[in-house]
Amino acid sequence: MDFIDELRLLATRIAATKDIVSTEEATKNSMIMPMIKLLGYDPFNPLEVTPELVADVGTKKGEKVDYAVLRDGKPIMLFECKKAGGDLSINHAGQLFRYFHVTEARFGVLTNGLVYRFFTDLEQPNKMDEKPFFEFNILDYRERDVEELKKFAKTIFDLDTILATANELKYTRSIQTRLSEWVAKPSEDFVRLVSADLIGSRRFTPAIKDQFTLLTQRAFEQLIGARINERLKGAMTNEAVSVVSVASSPAPVPAAAPTQAAAPAVEVAAQVTTSPEELEAFHSIRAILREVVASKRVFIRDAQSYCAVLLDDNNRKPIARLRFNNTQRLRLGLFGAGKEEEIFDLSSVDDIFNYADRLKEAAAALLGINDALAKQG
Repeated sequence: MDFIDELRLLATRIAATKDIVSTEEATKNSMIMPMIKLLGYDPFNPLEVTPELVADVGTKKGEKVDYAVLRDGKPIMLFECKKAGGDLSINHAGQLFRYFHVTEARFGVLTNGLVYRFFTDLEQPNKMDEKPFFEFNILDYRERDVEELKKFAKTIFDLDTILATANELKYTRSIQTRLSEWVAKPSEDFVRLVSADLIGSRRFTPAIKDQFTLLTQRAFEQLIGARINERLKGAMTNEAVSVVSVASSPAPVPAAAPTQAAAPAVEVAAQVTTSPEELEAFHSIRAILREVVASKRVFIRDAQSYCAVLLDDNNRKPIARLRFNNTQRLRLGLFGAGKEEEIFDLSSVDDIFNYADRLKEAAAALLGINDALAKQG
C-alpha cells in the first residue's frame, strides 16, 4: 500500500474516533504511534523509538519528552504530545524546547494527534524556533503537504534536504497567514498601497479609507472566487471522463429525422453534472470502505435525481445514494438488509464519516452475496 493510501486510511479512522479519545495516553496509542509507524519507524523497537526519553536539563532533573525517534542510536526527532484536539500554543512546548537544546535532534514535533507542528533551529543554532516551519493536519491536508511529510519517512529521511526547504516553508507560511489576515481585514497600509494609483493626488481621508477598504475586501473575494471556479471547472472536466466511462450504456436514442442533424452523444451525458460535493462525498466513502473492499471496486454513477455509489459498477449492488441535487439540503441514502433505502440529512459532506459503520455493513453484505454466488458457481 502506498504512503498516501495508508495516510488516508489512518485519517479515516481518526475522523471516526477522535470524539471518543479523551486522554493524552489514548491519543498517543490511537493517533500518534500509528503516525510514527506510518513514517516507517517501529514504535515498539527501542532502537528506533524511545518513549519517555529522560535527560537532565540544567537544574531540572528527570525531564521527559514523549517520544524520541532514533537513527543510528541518536535522536533525530522529538515528539511532545497533547490530548486529541488539545491546545498547541508554543507555551505548551516547554519540554520540547529544553530537550531540543541538549540532544542532537534537529526537529521537534508538537502534536495533539490531529495537527503536527514541526520545529527546527532556523533563527539561532541549537535553539528551537518559536514558530513551526511546517504544519500537517491529518484531517485537512493537500497533496503538497503529503510530499513534505514524506520527507520525514525513515526510508528517505535526509537532514540536509529537509533543512534546505525549511526556510522557504516557514516564510511561505508566514506570508500566507499575513495575506489571509488582509483578505479578512485589510490593513490601512495595505489599502493605501493598492489604492495609491486610483486616488491620485487626493488625500487619503477617512471616507476614502472606508471606501477602498470595502473595495479591497470585495476584490479579494472576487479574485479568490474566480480562481476557485477555474479549478473546479478543470477538476470537473477531468472527473467527467471517469464518471461517464463507468456509467451504464445510455438508453437508445431515436434516430433523428432525415432533415435534422444527429445530436452529438456527449450532449446526452451533459444533462447530468456531478457536483464537487458529490465527488468529495464519493471519495470519502471510498476511503471509509478501504477496510472492507478495494477502492477500484467502488464506482460512482450519476443520474438526474441522485448520485449512486455502487459495488462493481452494478446497479443492483447499491452501497449508498447521494441526494445532493438540492444544494440547500444534503441527504445520504443508505441500504438495509432488505435493500430498502433509509435517508439521512447531512449538515456537511464531512457528516458522511458519522455513517462509516453503516456504509461498511452495506458493502460487507454485498460482498457476502458475491461470495455466495461464487460458491454456487
